[in-house]
Amino acid sequence: MSKRRPPTSASARRRNTSIAVVIVVLIAATMICGGVFLGGGVWFFNRVVDTGPTADVTPAWAPDSAELTVAVSPVMAPVLEQLVAEFNGQNRRTPDGQTMRVALTVANPEQMVAAALDNPPFQALSPDSSLWLDRLEQNWAAQTDGAQTGSQIPIGQRRVSEQTRYAVSPIVIAAWETVARQLGWPERAIGWEDIQRQATRDANFKWNHPSTNSAAGLLATLAEFYAGAGLTRGLTEEAATAPATLDYVRAVEATVRFYGEGEEVIVDRLAEEGRNFLDAFVAQERVVIDWNQQRRGDPLVAIYPAEGTLWTDHPLALLELGSRSGEFPVTDNQRLTYQALASFLTAPEVQQKLLAAGYRPADLSIALDAPGSPFSTSAAVDWREPQTTLQMPPPAVVDVVQNFWYYTKRPTNVYLVVDTSGSMGGSKIERTQEALAAFIGQIRGDRDRVGIVEFGSGTKDLVPLTVMDAGNRQALLARIENMQAEGGTALLDATYDAIDLLAQEDDREAINAIVVMTDGQENESMRSLREIQQRLSASATPLVIFTIGFGEDADENVLSVLAQIGGGQFRRADETDIAELYRIISTYF
Repeated sequence: MSKRRPPTSASARRRNTSIAVVIVVLIAATMICGGVFLGGGVWFFNRVVDTGPTADVTPAWAPDSAELTVAVSPVMAPVLEQLVAEFNGQNRRTPDGQTMRVALTVANPEQMVAAALDNPPFQALSPDSSLWLDRLEQNWAAQTDGAQTGSQIPIGQRRVSEQTRYAVSPIVIAAWETVARQLGWPERAIGWEDIQRQATRDANFKWNHPSTNSAAGLLATLAEFYAGAGLTRGLTEEAATAPATLDYVRAVEATVRFYGEGEEVIVDRLAEEGRNFLDAFVAQERVVIDWNQQRRGDPLVAIYPAEGTLWTDHPLALLELGSRSGEFPVTDNQRLTYQALASFLTAPEVQQKLLAAGYRPADLSIALDAPGSPFSTSAAVDWREPQTTLQMPPPAVVDVVQNFWYYTKRPTNVYLVVDTSGSMGGSKIERTQEALAAFIGQIRGDRDRVGIVEFGSGTKDLVPLTVMDAGNRQALLARIENMQAEGGTALLDATYDAIDLLAQEDDREAINAIVVMTDGQENESMRSLREIQQRLSASATPLVIFTIGFGEDADENVLSVLAQIGGGQFRRADETDIAELYRIISTYF
């Protein structure tokens, strides 16, 4: 029987910020992958998966309901959708004759946590890591009596009543095979320092890891802190904040090209842009397996950090609802459905299906190198790795690491190119002002700088890059509040001006970005897309451009090309999404 090192169990983390701020940040991180609806008191990222004729998501259900709604992370959603459809197809029944059915709603894990605190439209959740369940318990304790913390919360006072782990996947550095071989794979172990050195000596080397609002990003950051401290277990607050540790993390983070996006979005862009987009990125091991199974062309390779790594553990958890006023409790039948689903997901035949999909099964008796296993058919992943599994530190240390990450990551210089032409009058300019204020509100500390290029028939107003300390924040918010809608739409001229300003800064230690938003057609610029491309090519400082268009009149072609030549992304949104899309950008960096 093949042996493998099981992952350590995940612990909790909690930032020392308000719940309101957490909710805004998590919404931003998830919006990049889908739409939102207003329900249950929070903005909730939603894609309801119709797993049967009665699938629905509502905060109210019948007292004998056997339909269980599960919030699932985007990365697991495609696999779980198939398995749930199989479960529903079995037409299982409760003792009183109700049909057990499961409906899925796709949500970012941090958003699940926020929604689960107050009348959620689901009874169970499946985030990509039990980190989020621990955070949920921490937040729940703080909201209820504020006295209990971590694992000391009494069972009867917990928000999660039952949980089952059904799949695991280690965090790896995914790289193109050609890139991995340049780094020394497979002859030697490769770690964070190797990535840092490669990115330092090769200006064209691009790698990414998500922000700490995602499991992959947080676990990778924890691994960096462990490496900096020279430890594999027992990371303490003192060790995490030691000058040598912070210097190590700063050196690694200084080479990251950008943050923020989840694995599923990264994969979509890789499919479109290939190595022009990224050379390497942090992801779960299963992403490498899935890529190589689904796509032809250049393969990806899983690099298991030599210093050690952590694991995602994909729990299924049942909420204990009904303690709040107006909150419907989980029914006895829903509880039975949860238990049946948990048993189904951990059954040997389903565990084999999870293995075929690229996950390591929770059932340790299943051999990873058996014939037909993805680990036996590809050298891109290694079932014997990782050789070192890092210990999940206690919640207080996770808090410290996440907070310090904001001060060790690369700073950002960003120009917001804002359309205040005549077509932006009325509610549009008001929502834009709200969105800009929300964006400013997400910036933590005083290391990032923000500037504004406001345009109509030409550049109307210019706010140079400004450090976001308390005084400058207020001044910038006042400028935003005084914006007026008038004139034509000189989009390209304003974008060129922003590029020129950033290029003149020549700040190669920071992430330099431009965010362009408009609802109209380019109609008054002297500059062309070709001139913008030439100016970008002439800049010694790498720049990235994001574009946001909303309304039927937004020039999608121009905005798409502008984002493409700027190495960023175009996002279309209707008027209701403007604020959310601006919040995306705050987590992207």
